[in-house]
Amino acid sequence: MNHWVIAPVLWPWLAGILLLLGHGSLAWQRGVSVVAVAGQLGLALALAAEVSDGRMLVYTLGNWPAPFGIVLVADRLAAWMLVTTAFLAFFALWYALRGDDAAGSHFHTLFQFELFGLNGAFLTGDLFNLFVFFEILLIASYGLLLHGGGRKRTRAGLHFVTVNLIGSIFFLFAAGTFYGILGTLNLADLARKVAAVSPENAPLVRVAGLLLFAVFALKAALLPFYLWLPEAYAHTSASVAALFAIMTKVGAYSILRVDTLLFGADAGLVAGLLEPWLLPMALATLLVGMVGALASTRLRQQAAYLVVASVGSLLTAFGLGSVSGIAAGLYYLPHTTFATAALFLLADRITQRRGDLGDRLDPGPTIVSAGILGGLFFVTTVAVVGLPPLSGFLGKFLTLRAALAHPWWSWIMATVLSAGLIGVITLARTGSLLFYQASPPTADLTPEPGVALARELAPIVGLLLLGLALTVAAGVLEHGARASAEQLLQPQRYIQAVLKPGGEP
Repeated sequence: MNHWVIAPVLWPWLAGILLLLGHGSLAWQRGVSVVAVAGQLGLALALAAEVSDGRMLVYTLGNWPAPFGIVLVADRLAAWMLVTTAFLAFFALWYALRGDDAAGSHFHTLFQFELFGLNGAFLTGDLFNLFVFFEILLIASYGLLLHGGGRKRTRAGLHFVTVNLIGSIFFLFAAGTFYGILGTLNLADLARKVAAVSPENAPLVRVAGLLLFAVFALKAALLPFYLWLPEAYAHTSASVAALFAIMTKVGAYSILRVDTLLFGADAGLVAGLLEPWLLPMALATLLVGMVGALASTRLRQQAAYLVVASVGSLLTAFGLGSVSGIAAGLYYLPHTTFATAALFLLADRITQRRGDLGDRLDPGPTIVSAGILGGLFFVTTVAVVGLPPLSGFLGKFLTLRAALAHPWWSWIMATVLSAGLIGVITLARTGSLLFYQASPPTADLTPEPGVALARELAPIVGLLLLGLALTVAAGVLEHGARASAEQLLQPQRYIQAVLKPGGEP
């Protein structure tokens, strides 16, 4: 048994407990949190190296064998998500250290428990513990969302809590139905039993599967379940909004995992259960997200709608159901996560300099450091929209190339290209309004000290450099994404690794 599999789950949990019980100064909390996030990044990279050869590492808690005990499974997909989360958390925390964490108590504790829930969701091997980790990350996200208080933040938080509680109820309905019919919640065991389900029970399995899909679609903010996201993301603090860029990816990950493992080509009477729903909903989400961004009157609201659109792009690739399509989506996933997070952080820096105008998309006077911020906004726009030479363009190119083999290829291309055009128009208009149509300043602008400005913008630049690294290493990463997709489309390997004693396929 490989004990390192549980390390990414235990590490933030221990840090959260230490922060909760320690009651130290803010400086002490910051130190613990930085060490914890840096350690998580190291653990995620080490685990990714361990599974890079295609092995699946299985950890059975208490040495109880599957399907009876709790199982954690590290494969290429789980490692991919862990590394993406760790990098994002590092830069989100870095940005929070400039003051976001001081707006209320227990920020760092909640931050660590959020990572605990995220990592557990990516590694768990059964539905019930997926539900448990969902609840952990959602409870932590409620606290992070409301951190700092305020009427608008509280109202958006109430909507966020209500919608996600409804999703949790339906998750329990789906899990209970699966358990009542098949007598198990272990994903590997479920995959085996779903494939052999009788014609009498097949309709109930379909209902449970579609309920589960609806829950994951809600978490991913897929149309028509996206309405909770724009207000929640627009009104929380910038560092929290940046971290929340991975939240929708948890839903997308869960859809991909369940679709390929439980309802793939080998699933007998329920094979392809999600196929008629996923791709149309993803394309609609992509368009609605871009139109929402175009219609936005506030910069942070616009960034939130671009998160919705990015979910549509990602699940369009996953919805193709092929190795090439899933690989394109996996390559695109870290890019869109880092790019939208950078946009939230940059929007906060711009908003802070606009005084009473805040993030309203209205003409205003020239802001301090407009040239540097305008340049960063241009690079971020290129990243978010998916223009060359950054990795977003490569991700969309890979998606469109994979779409050529799909019967709906013309609709997919038209939707993706139209959405991209809307995105270019939206952000070009926003950039022009903020930086080129700005009126002369009402008072002399005092240049900011270079060191202070560099510290302020370093997390944003770091996220953008990650996007550049994805471009430079595109060949290696695309190969890894393709290997992950091939592994996902061979569910028997996962089943054998989990259910066979010793855990090795």
